[in-house]
This record gives sequence, structure tokens and C-alpha cells, in this order.
Amino acid sequence: MTRVLVVDDEPQMRRALHLNLTARGYDVVTAEDGTSALNEHAIREPDVIVLDLGLPDIDGLDVIRAIRTSSQVPIVVLSARVGSSDKVAALDLGADDFVTKPFDMDELLARLRAATRRALPEPARRGRVDFGQARVDLAAKTAMFQDQDVHLTPTEWHLLELLLRNPGKLITQRHLLIALRGHPDHSDPSYLRIYMAQLRKKLESEPGRPRHLITEAGVGYRFRV
Repeated sequence: MTRVLVVDDEPQMRRALHLNLTARGYDVVTAEDGTSALNEHAIREPDVIVLDLGLPDIDGLDVIRAIRTSSQVPIVVLSARVGSSDKVAALDLGADDFVTKPFDMDELLARLRAATRRALPEPARRGRVDFGQARVDLAAKTAMFQDQDVHLTPTEWHLLELLLRNPGKLITQRHLLIALRGHPDHSDPSYLRIYMAQLRKKLESEPGRPRHLITEAGVGYRFRV
């Protein structure tokens, strides 16, 4: 049974999430503030966390930061904060996904399923990934498309590896730019668009309608198997 830690300061929200998740077979633990969340995380070792950012004692971003010092447990942020800066900050700190209140329960459940799937052992973590008509071996630095060898530049390899080693996870433009260029001052998103377009031409069956190397407009990119 998948254990979910729900962190929200609103009793009605905690109750609603507890009822809905329990009815769908989840083992649910709740916390009303950041301190309780960190304690429950340490004691109960949840499989996934649903986290509100607006907590009464510790900001949700600081909760993410604290958890990521010792754990890679999937974190799905559920927040009324709609600004892109909060979303980008949460994702940069290590959140796996961001759902805005008010929300659709079916969508939240789908995000939870995706987050927990990504926490399972993945072929990408072993270095070998197959998607569509592409086959990539990250350890050997080889790529094939339709059984033909594909040449990738060092920058293309770096970008592709960042995405493939985090299947399903939304990776922000800022995170990718820092990883590729070494400094947050290099913030031109067109740099990423150019290299993503090149990767799609080499590895996607329909580069103009990609199924695996996905753009999340204004935020970043993600890899879907």
C-alpha cells in the first residue's frame, strides 16, 4: 500500500484528501504544519508527499529544502499560489510536480500515480532507455533511431541525460540552463529551444509533435516514456 503524507493547514482540505485517498487504497498520514510534516516524514517514511506551500510555521519551500537534504521521496505541491515564481522555486528545490488550488481530484490522483511510478527503479537509472523508435545508452554514450546510429553533440548528450534520468519530472528552464552553462546568469530560453529542437529531429518520429521530449510552456521540459 502506498503511503501518502498530506501536509496542509486547512482541516477541511486534510479531511477531504484523507477521505478521497483512503477510498482509493492509499495509506494516508496527515500533518498541519511544516514541523509536523518533517517529523512525520522522518518517522513514517511516506512513499509520496502532497505539500501545501502556505504553512503557518515553516514555508513549504523550506520544507522541500529540508527534505531534499536526506530524501528523494516524490513531492507533489498542492498550493493556492498561482505565481510562476513559486512554481519554479518549488521545482528548482526538488518538488516533482505542482498542482494549483482549486484542483480536480482525478488530476491530483494522476499526478500522484505518476510521481510514485517515477520513484520505482527505472531503466534510465541503469543507463539504458528505449522510447518510441529511439534507443539510448547513457553509460555507453550511444543513441539509435530506427536502428540507425545517431550522433549527438556533448551539449545534446548533457541535456538528454538530465531529462532521461528524471522520467516524468518537470525540470525548469533555470535548472537546465545552470546545468548546461554553469551559471544562472545564462538565462536565455532560446538556447534550450535550439537544442531541444535538435534532439527532437534526431530522436522523435514527429519532431513537430513530440511525444517524449515535452515542452511545458514558460516553465521547462520533461521526458515521457
